[in-house]
Amino acid sequence: MAHALSNTSIGFGPNSSVSKLVTAFKTARARRAIFAQTYSELANLNDRELADIGVARSNIRAIAKKHAESAL
Repeated sequence: MAHALSNTSIGFGPNSSVSKLVTAFKTARARRAIFAQTYSELANLNDRELADIGVARSNIRAIAKKHAESAL
């Protein structure tokens, strides 16, 4: 009779799927915070201030998203 042993384990080590999921969640949360802060700061500028920096109000969301993606 043959026996097979498996060395796989599910746990919280640095290579576990749970650890990767937690890391992905933390990264997404940090990106969301960066997005929210950037969006808020740009949205609070008046049209004159936005024009001075060359940003159209309609582009604020895209700019905040791009900034959040490149920040981490």
